[in-house]
Amino acid sequence: RCICQALHQKISVLVTHQLQYLRAANQILILKDGKMVGKGTYSEFLRSGIDFASLLKKDEEVEQLSVPGTPNLKSARSRTFSESSVWSQDSSVHSQKDGTVEQPPAENALAAVPEESRSEGKISFKVYRKYFTAGANYFVIFILLIFNILAQVAYVLQDWWLSYWANHQEKLNLTANGNNGANETEHLDLNFYLGIYAGLTVATILFGIIRSLLVFQVLVNSGQTLHNKMFQSILKAPVLFFDRNPIGRILNRFSKDIGHLDDLLPLTFLDFVQTLLQIFGVVAVAVAVIPWILIPLIPLFILFIFLRRYFLDTSRDIKRLESTTRSPVFSHLSSSLQGLWTIRALKAEERFQKLFDAHQDLHSEAWFLFLTTSRWFAVRLDAICAIFVIVVAFGSLLLAKTLNAGQVGLALSYAITLMGTFQWGVRQSAEVENLMISVERVMEYTELEKEAPWETNKHPPTEWPSQGMIAFENVNFTYSLDGPLVLRHLSVLIKPKEKVGIVGRTGAGKSSLIAALFRLAEPEGRIWIDKFLTSELGLHDLRKKISIIPQEPVLFTGTMRKNLDPFNEYTDEELWNALEEVQLKEVVEDLPNKMETQLAESGSNFSVGQRQLVCLGRAGLKKNRILIIDEATANVDPRTDEFIQKTIREKFAHCTVLTIAHRLNTIIDSDRIMVLDAGRLKEYGEPYVLLQEQDGLFYKMVQQVGKTEAASLMETAKRVYFSRNYPEVVQNGQLATDSSLDASSGLCITETAL
Repeated sequence: RCICQALHQKISVLVTHQLQYLRAANQILILKDGKMVGKGTYSEFLRSGIDFASLLKKDEEVEQLSVPGTPNLKSARSRTFSESSVWSQDSSVHSQKDGTVEQPPAENALAAVPEESRSEGKISFKVYRKYFTAGANYFVIFILLIFNILAQVAYVLQDWWLSYWANHQEKLNLTANGNNGANETEHLDLNFYLGIYAGLTVATILFGIIRSLLVFQVLVNSGQTLHNKMFQSILKAPVLFFDRNPIGRILNRFSKDIGHLDDLLPLTFLDFVQTLLQIFGVVAVAVAVIPWILIPLIPLFILFIFLRRYFLDTSRDIKRLESTTRSPVFSHLSSSLQGLWTIRALKAEERFQKLFDAHQDLHSEAWFLFLTTSRWFAVRLDAICAIFVIVVAFGSLLLAKTLNAGQVGLALSYAITLMGTFQWGVRQSAEVENLMISVERVMEYTELEKEAPWETNKHPPTEWPSQGMIAFENVNFTYSLDGPLVLRHLSVLIKPKEKVGIVGRTGAGKSSLIAALFRLAEPEGRIWIDKFLTSELGLHDLRKKISIIPQEPVLFTGTMRKNLDPFNEYTDEELWNALEEVQLKEVVEDLPNKMETQLAESGSNFSVGQRQLVCLGRAGLKKNRILIIDEATANVDPRTDEFIQKTIREKFAHCTVLTIAHRLNTIIDSDRIMVLDAGRLKEYGEPYVLLQEQDGLFYKMVQQVGKTEAASLMETAKRVYFSRNYPEVVQNGQLATDSSLDASSGLCITETAL
């Protein structure tokens, strides 16, 4: 209706593998392997001998049975598994009558991305302690502190020794002048004074080098340790964490915050420690020369503490604000790159550029505010330093008779250097605290809630599961502690080797059932697989024994070999056989490096259908007894759909197969159908038996696809039912004649008209 009516005056280009829509097209273009193999109208193709005509003919006979209300497009999802499913007939009719579009249940609606958490107040001592102990133990930290103090003491003693040397020489000169030119004059032992000075210089250099090496060693180790802990924590985080946190937010921690820990924080911290010790040295020398300086120094120190606290309270929160406003820039840039072709196709470049500018402006505002607060603080620090220099200078004049020239020169030279050193040191102290926000943010991710243990003391046998029996016993399931229940009191037994189709409307709990089986969140109740309680097993032992073919095929950046066999468990012959079984052997052989060819990001150099076939081959290699199919054929063409269904029936005949269905024709030949609604099990049984219940949900779902399709589904279900339960009344895949049926004693067949 949208294309043929609302957009009938516009040129529309429809890219589809749903062949039933081609009747309304004025022109049809057929592509194969990137080349045009046919062009014409619908009727022309029917008359032509091209292979496409047979597809059209077959499509007329058995249409792809998509349930109304279930788009075959890649749906936006709030969970890892697809949660789009079958809409109920009543809700669809209701929405058509009142002209509104039915909304999914609240529990399944896309939740707004929560705002990134931001700490408040000063950085706690706990953060500093964890940061330093991540790089070294307490003994090494103590040694580091000692070397920092020794380096500064040696540096001050150098200048003090020069002052002492000058004072001693001055006294000798005065004594010599007092002797009125006596013949004998006392001389200083230059070797002694030079030796002491040289020793202090060497000590200063050695202590400085050792201090710097130790600081960098400890802090670099801290950054590496915290990075590894954060990475391990992310790997073990529950799936809900990734649904609630956009990729840009996570990348921000791994890029910007880890960058601060690796690059800026070690240098800044070393600079801060050196400058702080220099400031202490300056004040100590000035107080040693003129003790009265302590009197004006106390109010100056109180004023400094007040200004610093006021500045840090402001700049710290501004820095946190800057960090959180940076995340939307990363997220927007990442999403724009992923959807760049869509943005260009819809000519939305300007709108997305304005949106990026808005995010960048917000971040720039926070960053500019941070810079201005730093300059505000710097001006006031210069004023405090100027007052200190004035106090030292006038104190030296007032106490000139009690001081010698060397002491005054040392005190004044140190006081003047304080003008630049003090401001820089305080700025560096503030910068250290601001950079510690990155440490705080990284530590926040090291303490994420974790999934259940990957390994436990209870390990199943190597051949487990040997049968593939699955039992749900009073299972309740929610994705978060404060979230609604998406499965309620589910109890069901799936026998070994059974093929079970799972259907239900949106939010019914189909994907949640699979999530509970994989323990993406911990369910209440008990789930058994071949007499083993899944909650007692490690996640690795559980998940590696269950194969899944997702609706959206996932290929990783790397070689084709690594995508098929990431742990090098299979031989080349087995890999090539797996590719041959899914009809990809020729495709891979045509690649430049065959199995060693590097795939593009997300496998984009393969079509969706080919990626799906790779996933199918990967599942076939594992030879697990349990296979989960999340509508693996929803996004592929009919021919690939038919091939995948055939491969699943043949290759996985010995497996227990659970199929989440969006197309009823893919599960109508299943052994059993599981109908879910609002997280509860409503119906469970053979398809043909369920179709006899005209008040049942499954019957209504079949009815809403139309009379022709419903009749075809009923016929398939009927044929499968009798071939499975009464093979003697089925001849060559067809139901037997009436005479044959009469010969079967004790059997009565009733057919319900649809």
